[in-house]
Amino acid sequence: MNNGILFQGFEWYLPDDGNYYKDMLLKLDELAKMGITAIWLPPVCKGTWTNDTGYGVYDLFDLGEFDQKGAVRTKYGVKEDLKILIDAIHQRGIQVYADVVLNHKAGADGSERFMAVKVDSNDRTKEVEEPREIEGWTVFRFPGRQGKYSKFEWNFQHFTGVDFDYLTGDKGIYRILGENKGWNWGVSSEFGNFDYLMFANIDHANNDVKQELIRWATWFVEELHLDGFRLDAIKHIDSTFMNEFSNHLKTKFGDKFYLLGEYWDLNIDAKQKYLIDTEYDIELLDVGLHFNLFEASNRGGDYDLRTIFDNTVIKLNPSKSVTFVDNHDSQPGQSLNSFVEGWFKEIAYGCILLRNEGYPCIFYGDYYGIGGDRSSGIKEKLDVLSMLRKNHAYGKQDDYFNEPDLIGWVRHGDQDHPHKLAVVISTKERKTIRMFLGDAEHGKVYADFTGNCLDKITIDDQNYGEFPAEPKSISVWVEDGTILE
Repeated sequence: MNNGILFQGFEWYLPDDGNYYKDMLLKLDELAKMGITAIWLPPVCKGTWTNDTGYGVYDLFDLGEFDQKGAVRTKYGVKEDLKILIDAIHQRGIQVYADVVLNHKAGADGSERFMAVKVDSNDRTKEVEEPREIEGWTVFRFPGRQGKYSKFEWNFQHFTGVDFDYLTGDKGIYRILGENKGWNWGVSSEFGNFDYLMFANIDHANNDVKQELIRWATWFVEELHLDGFRLDAIKHIDSTFMNEFSNHLKTKFGDKFYLLGEYWDLNIDAKQKYLIDTEYDIELLDVGLHFNLFEASNRGGDYDLRTIFDNTVIKLNPSKSVTFVDNHDSQPGQSLNSFVEGWFKEIAYGCILLRNEGYPCIFYGDYYGIGGDRSSGIKEKLDVLSMLRKNHAYGKQDDYFNEPDLIGWVRHGDQDHPHKLAVVISTKERKTIRMFLGDAEHGKVYADFTGNCLDKITIDDQNYGEFPAEPKSISVWVEDGTILE
């Protein structure tokens, strides 16, 4: 999508009141105005209880329709309100991506005994005990749903591992034993084999499981009229299964059905392998770029901005990169906390919104703020940067990565968007970059639409401009008098 912007429409600390879908309805007009082209919704399936964000998924077929786990609603609301929200999003020409959690199941309805072996948590390929009978929470019958939509019930045969033996009270990682059972190997090689992440770990090599998950995905898309999925924790899910899964969705719903995967890893080679294994059908959140932005925000002027895109998906495979500054996993209080410092937020968003590579994602918490006064948003700054992307960030890009603490670039526009755009970032003192604007720009006056720099720059007779940025700041220059709509 030309100059599209993805909006992650949630953060971790939203209130547990069931009003999320209704609240989002009130935000749609301003999101559409700023140029948002797709909204990523939180996991909408029933979790372990109402305060579950949805990543502790219990029943994929319960979208807030059945009295299970303490209520009919999920944390976010009931199914009827979800469908009203999706319809309203579509009415504004915006796509809808649902967060899909296929790695594990939680909140089992019962336990059962089976054979398993405890493994080393630092190397899951090594057994640390003799095989023995344990009792695990692996029985899922969904009594509140009573077989509606699917009669499939889960037991230990459908999982590869658990982390608790109810029989003895022992905690640890247990690999479930049985015929044709073991860790899936199309996963991250961290800890020897990173198939197991949490709860009851789904066995994606089990034929019954594969058929059920693919059948569910078809139902889910058709039930909610979805345009795509954000796939959670894919480095823990067998890539062979994910390839089958994505092929099915593309065949059923067409090549435009969008798939975005969360592969939380700094190893760019591992992500490149994953792209190959899944036939480039799944785009990836650019975790490497996020950590570059995080490091730059902590090191300030000591960070070499010329390396900001090194070891990233956007540099290796720009068409497969979804760039982001922060998200629900990196926000304060979470296990992957790596929150970009406030002084650098606007700069970081300039780096993803105003360049010609990648599909940028704006985080709800950076826009509206994070609950519990953990962080305030920068809504006004993001409105400006998004409108600049929508109106001016087009065409050929010339980079001026001149100094460790000073970089810039020029976007030259295209036939439908002829205006030029110049960006300068400085992480120390006020500095200036001389940049070429293109033919016929001489004499034009440029202004910084962020408001960070109050200068007016006149383009010289060689079509160059001397564009400044204030200390620890970004400036974005367009022709003075331009109106952003």
